[in-house]
Amino acid sequence: MNSIVIPKVTSATTAGSDIGHWQARLALQFGMTAAGCRLLRTQHQGPLYVQRAFYPEGPELAHVYLLHPPGGLVSGDELRITLTLAADTAVLCTTPGAGRLYRARSDQRLQQQVNTLQVAAGASLEWFPQETLVYRGAVASLETRVELADDARFIGWELIALGLPASGIKFDDGSFTQRFVISRNGLPLLIERMHIEGSSLTFRAGMAALQGHSLSGTFVCGPFADKMLDDSQIAALRERLQLESGALAALTVLGEFVVLRYLGSCSEEARRCFVRCWEYLRPLLLQRAACAPRIWAT
Repeated sequence: MNSIVIPKVTSATTAGSDIGHWQARLALQFGMTAAGCRLLRTQHQGPLYVQRAFYPEGPELAHVYLLHPPGGLVSGDELRITLTLAADTAVLCTTPGAGRLYRARSDQRLQQQVNTLQVAAGASLEWFPQETLVYRGAVASLETRVELADDARFIGWELIALGLPASGIKFDDGSFTQRFVISRNGLPLLIERMHIEGSSLTFRAGMAALQGHSLSGTFVCGPFADKMLDDSQIAALRERLQLESGALAALTVLGEFVVLRYLGSCSEEARRCFVRCWEYLRPLLLQRAACAPRIWAT
């Protein structure tokens, strides 16, 4: 495995003082070898990297953990993550902890993360980051682009927690934009977008928006193509949601994808809900029993 490291970037603020900001990059390339699926090349800049791949399910499927030691972004920070999976590879990618988008500085510079996930023919990617915590006053964006070739498959989720409700801190200042796009051979299959202004009571409380909840999540699985779930399978999947504490969830079939949306206040409950769906859907899409990453148990 080749690794290239690029040093930290610094820039001057409008006040004339130098304040460091991270322009962090991570690019991972996976390919099939005689020994199975391997992480062939790593390029990284700044505090964003992986240590090595793990193989709890055997050599054909690599588990990787994305590591970002600072744990969060401030004004001017940017994370760019690119995963490139060659034909017939299988990768599960997760993170050891929540990501954080901290309160912006007075200059209100954007803090952003862009994920580009490229999955070649016959390959599969499972994308399971922990939740993203958006602090009061953040000016932030999160964009995930999944680019599938023919016969490529994807299972993934994103969880967004606004403010720190356990500490009585609401997301009532700042802004956050989320964009999630899945395309195949350049043609969009699924586009999700959310824009929140912290000062917008209508969006936070409206029936067509968050309905007063602080945490939203989206789970996506597919494409199922000609083997889409039947009514009995969808009903069995709905029974697995087991929601508590006033949370809401909706399971939908959109084209070739099964999509689950969650609204609530507990990230642990949301993850349990998503994991139960993954445990049911993974064997149907990938012909593999669910095998939770070891880091989830720590």
